[in-house]
Amino acid sequence: MRLKATACGWTPSCPDCGCPGRRIHSRYTRRLAERPVMGRRLVISLQVRRFFCEQRTCSRRTFAEQVPDLTERQRRHSVGLRRWMRTIATFQGGRPGERLCRTLQLPVGRTHLLGLLTAPAVPEQAPRVLGVDEFAFRKGWRYGTVLVDVEAAHVVDVLPDRDAVTFADWLREHPGTEIICRDRASAYSSAVRDAAPDVQEVADHWHLLANLSSGVEKTCHQHRPCLRKQAEAERDAQPRPIINPLPPPTLPPTKIAVRTRDRYADIHRLLAEGSSVSAIARLLHLDRKTVRRFRDTDLDQLLSSSRHGRPKGVLEPFTAYLTERFTDGVTSPTDLFREIQQRGYQGSDLPVRRYVAGLRTGTVEPARGAIPSPRKITKWIMLPRGTLRPHEEDQLLKVRLACPDVARACDLARTFHDLLQHRRGHQLLEWVREVERDAPAPILSFAQSLCLDLDAVTAGLTLPWSSGIVEGHVNRIKTIKRAMYGRASFRLLRTRILLRA
Repeated sequence: MRLKATACGWTPSCPDCGCPGRRIHSRYTRRLAERPVMGRRLVISLQVRRFFCEQRTCSRRTFAEQVPDLTERQRRHSVGLRRWMRTIATFQGGRPGERLCRTLQLPVGRTHLLGLLTAPAVPEQAPRVLGVDEFAFRKGWRYGTVLVDVEAAHVVDVLPDRDAVTFADWLREHPGTEIICRDRASAYSSAVRDAAPDVQEVADHWHLLANLSSGVEKTCHQHRPCLRKQAEAERDAQPRPIINPLPPPTLPPTKIAVRTRDRYADIHRLLAEGSSVSAIARLLHLDRKTVRRFRDTDLDQLLSSSRHGRPKGVLEPFTAYLTERFTDGVTSPTDLFREIQQRGYQGSDLPVRRYVAGLRTGTVEPARGAIPSPRKITKWIMLPRGTLRPHEEDQLLKVRLACPDVARACDLARTFHDLLQHRRGHQLLEWVREVERDAPAPILSFAQSLCLDLDAVTAGLTLPWSSGIVEGHVNRIKTIKRAMYGRASFRLLRTRILLRA
C-alpha cells in the first residue's frame, strides 16, 4: 500500500542555530516505510520542504523540515516502525527477530535489527542497595557479573568477568552504595573491602540455607548405617510365618564382580613386589586414582560398590516387597507379578521370574529394609515447622530416634532457620558456640565458615535485604542467552540485558 502526503506544519527552525526558516529553498519527496496496515506493507511518499538558514554565522545553509512522530533525519523508517523494530530486537534478538518481522510484513534483516540496539548509559551514582552475582557465558568456562538495584529491581550494569579487580574498579567509579547483597563468594567480598570498606555487606538468605542443607545431607550420608540398622531391626522384629527360609546370599557371578576380583589381586600382587602406583597404572592401563582406590579399599567394599553401582531397572522399587512376600511364603512368580502390577509395576514378568529364581538359589542378595534417602531426610529437616505431613513427621521421628547425630543436626538446622526467619542475627554467636559443643562434623564445618564471614552473615540474619531479585535477573539472562543460541557477544548481551531491565 502506498500513501501520498505533504508536510504542511509550522515553519521549522534550523537544527544548528535555532533560527526559524522563512524562505523555501525547494521541495522533495521522501519514501518512508511505515508499520503494516491490514497485513500489507505501507510506504508513505512524503513531500517535505527545504528552507534557507538566514543566520550568517551558521555553517548550515539549508535544512529540511521533520514531521513530529513520523520522520527523523536520514531515516527511511518512520518513528513508530523504528520503535517496533527496536522492541523486537530487544526481546527476540537477530535471527528470531528477523523471522518475526518477516511474518509481520516488515522488510528488515537481522543486522539492521541488532544495529538498532544501543545500551543505555549507566548512572554515575550507584544505587543505595546493590545486588551482585555471577552468571555464565559458558558454564564452567567463562563467567560475568550482573549488578542489580535491589530497591528498584532493575539491572544497573553488566561486567565482562567475575574478577575482584573489575568489580572494585566499578565501585570506585560509581560511589554511593551503602548496602551490597551478595552470595558467599570471596572475590566480591575482597573487592568490597578494597574499594568500599564502609559498605555494609549482606549474605544472601538462600545461599546460607543451601550451605546448611548441604551439611545436613552430608551428616545423613555419614550415618546411613545407623538408619539401615534400625530399619533391619524393625523388619526382623515383625512376626511373620517363615515357610521357605532364604538361603544365605552370595555375590552374583557377574562380569564386573569377576573383573573387580582379578584387578584387586593384580594390583596387590604388584604392590607386594614393590611397584609404584604410576608403574602399576602404566602396566595395567589404569588411571592412578583407580590404582589408589584399589590399594586403599577392602575387597568387600569394592564388590559392594560394583554390585550397587549398576543402573536400577524397573523392578528395583519393588524388590523389597518381593523379598518380604517371598519370605512370607508367596513363591509363585505369577502371583507376585500380579501383586506388584497392582502397585504400579509396568514391566514384564521376566524380571520377576529371574529375581524369584535368584532368591531360591541364593544368587541375589535379598532387598534390605527400606530407609529414606539422605536427600529426603534433608528435605524434611529444612522445611519450615508445621509443613510436613503426618506420615513424614512419623518417619522423621524414627530417623531421629535411630541416630542421635542426625537428631542433633536437625535441631541445629531448625534453630538456624528460626534465626533467619525471625531476623535474630544477634544470637548467631550463641548458635555457633552450641555447634562447637557437640555438633556433627559437617555442621561444625558450616559454622566455622560462617565465622570467616561473620559480619555479612549477621547482617543477612538481621536486615531484610537479600539477593532474591538478583537471582531472578540471572535466570532472565539465561533465557536471553537461549534465545540467542549462546552465540551473542558481550556487547550485544549487555545491551539486551540493560534494555529489558
